[in-house]
Amino acid sequence: MTYPIDIAGLHRELPICRVNEKLSIAGFILFGDQALTVACAKALLELVSSLDYDYLFTSEAKSIPLIHEMARQSGAARYFIARKEKKAYMPDPIHVEDRSITTEGVQRLYLGRDDAALLRGRRVLLVDDVISKGGSMLAMEKLVSLAGAAVAGRAAVLAEGAAALRRDILVLGSIPLFDGEGKPKALQG
Repeated sequence: MTYPIDIAGLHRELPICRVNEKLSIAGFILFGDQALTVACAKALLELVSSLDYDYLFTSEAKSIPLIHEMARQSGAARYFIARKEKKAYMPDPIHVEDRSITTEGVQRLYLGRDDAALLRGRRVLLVDDVISKGGSMLAMEKLVSLAGAAVAGRAAVLAEGAAALRRDILVLGSIPLFDGEGKPKALQG
């Protein structure tokens, strides 16, 4: 079973993926789809063109190709990624907790103090592939704030379910949430 979508001038059939007995999602994955990644990056950059920001920021992992391509197309020399695990190369990392619709339990997002120092006093555009309940976006916002930076805006390729009603995040399109049987759920705000 798939969900058809036209996004950034391209057509895709998204697989319906069961999360649990009551919830399924349309699997929007940029990994390996170069044409979609390039098109979505271009369309997102056009969408956020009126925003004033210094850096792009995302959390790993599915948004990494998107933010990389946005940086390449815009000529940005650097972008930042919040990691889901502490890494040896991250000096004295700061972190926040996050809950995601596709990840069971609480996870953490980490940023090394060296990256935090580069962000301090800067304006940051938060980027994600899909926004659903907003937990990952909120965690990124908290992490950027801990680093001493300001959020200049929020953008995602797709808003899922009730996130389509949000006006604080710029998106290219929306997709529904699905029940455990793969039938679209009614939009509830």
